[in-house]
Amino acid sequence: MGLKGTVNGKAVLAGNVKLLEKFNISFDSEIAAIEESIVVVAVDGQYAGYVLIADEIKEDAAEAIKQLHANGVKQVVMLSGDKTSIVKKVAGVLGITTYFGDLLPEDKVAKLEEIKQDKTRVVAFVGDGINDTPVLAISDIGMAMGAMGSDAAIETADVVIQTDQPSKIATAIKIGKATKNVVIQNIVLAFAVKALVLILGAGGLATMWEAVFADVGVALLAILNAVRIQKMKF
Repeated sequence: MGLKGTVNGKAVLAGNVKLLEKFNISFDSEIAAIEESIVVVAVDGQYAGYVLIADEIKEDAAEAIKQLHANGVKQVVMLSGDKTSIVKKVAGVLGITTYFGDLLPEDKVAKLEEIKQDKTRVVAFVGDGINDTPVLAISDIGMAMGAMGSDAAIETADVVIQTDQPSKIATAIKIGKATKNVVIQNIVLAFAVKALVLILGAGGLATMWEAVFADVGVALLAILNAVRIQKMKF
């Protein structure tokens, strides 16, 4: 909800509206109509005012959502601790149809557990703050922003996006798919060659050199095939 501390001998509260309500401090009801995120402040039990905070949408955020859908991500859900009004506005700009605002960390966990009830889904969560740490921990794949993200989020996540660019999430999916394809190719190659040599050996047509190729040669071919990933552009 926010912070409580003592500054120059005065008790200061700074956080969201729920923080003031918790301490039974009356405040101007008109602030509820403000769309942007605000930090309300109280000094010695009296409402003092608020600070307006307007977050900027990352340049590649909208493109990132499009790329995620293009790469097989069926549903994108926005979970935020910001006011529902600003969350709705941002979701509209990014093309996200499902969104939830005014969420505390435990609320985010509850929403994610609700989504995870469908066991056929693989759920990834992307976050960068301390409040996102519990959700990163329980998601199937936790992704954190490495440049501006909190240490707690980075340590908890399975994947760290070093550039803080949401579009890199789609890039990671592409790299994962390409790697999976190469692994399948290597497995099929290994089994096919070994099966062929076994059949030839049973018929007395395979020599020691064929057996060596089926073992060491196939391993070298698999390595060479895997090296191709480094030259792929994503």
